[in-house]
Amino acid sequence: MIKLSHKIAPFLWFDTQAEEAARFYTSLFDDSRIVTTSRYPDAVPDKAGAVMVVTFELAGQRFHALNGGPQYTFDESISLLVECETQDEVDELWTKLCDGGEERPCGWLVDRYGLRWQVTPRRLLEFVCGDDPVAASAAMCAMFEMKKIVIADIERAVQASGR
Repeated sequence: MIKLSHKIAPFLWFDTQAEEAARFYTSLFDDSRIVTTSRYPDAVPDKAGAVMVVTFELAGQRFHALNGGPQYTFDESISLLVECETQDEVDELWTKLCDGGEERPCGWLVDRYGLRWQVTPRRLLEFVCGDDPVAASAAMCAMFEMKKIVIADIERAVQASGR
């Protein structure tokens, strides 16, 4: 078993928007900040002085963002899950992250930088991951009909299933 001195942190590859994205993301969550910004050294003449890596924290979780160029982009194979307690939290975060981005089914969205997010009410996770398969099925069926998740609609679907 390996004992790490630091937590595992996501490392996100951007074309040239790492600093802009980090500033945007840190504006959305409490306990968030830009930690450091490093610049390309003279050893990389075409990028010397430009932002290379931005280290930032979202809700206390550390992230790193690299301005690595256009050759790699985000896709559906990875997303960031945000568990929300209330519909107000879902609504506010959904609106801000979708601004310049794109809504996707089942509580997923793509932000203006191409990063995928799941804005998920904790209540939905309780149903879907709970011990009651009828409630889980009803909640999932309701979720499949939504883009932004509406907690009241999920709860209504579960109640209609007899749970």
